[in-house]
Amino acid sequence: MSDKTAVSTTDAPPPMPVFSQGVRKGNILQVSGQGSVDPASGEFVGTGDVKAQTTRVLQNIEAILKAGGASLDDVVMLRVYLTKREDFTLMNEAYADFVSTRTPSGVLPSRTTVFTGLPLPDMLVEIDALAVLS
Repeated sequence: MSDKTAVSTTDAPPPMPVFSQGVRKGNILQVSGQGSVDPASGEFVGTGDVKAQTTRVLQNIEAILKAGGASLDDVVMLRVYLTKREDFTLMNEAYADFVSTRTPSGVLPSRTTVFTGLPLPDMLVEIDALAVLS
């Protein structure tokens, strides 16, 4: 069995002390759920704008994937958590724009979308990722 290692980058917001930004074991990389915090400023971005939040969240995921030796083209599953059903179409537009341009293989990741409460009142979306590297 391969060793399990934490994946960390300053190009994504630091995690809370109870989890890692990502964990890699062998060729599997799991990225923790990301919110729309800008790692440079540490500020929450996109208040009230699910498209802006979705893009920032995916940028954070992409940075963690890169730190773990992966890309969005290695992602087999993205899980999207939304607070409001009416935000689905706008989230989906931002998601499609971001993910489709970063999957040169043409094989888009699988996806699940769940409507739920999120940790911070301004959070409209959180996304996590599972990648399998060659």
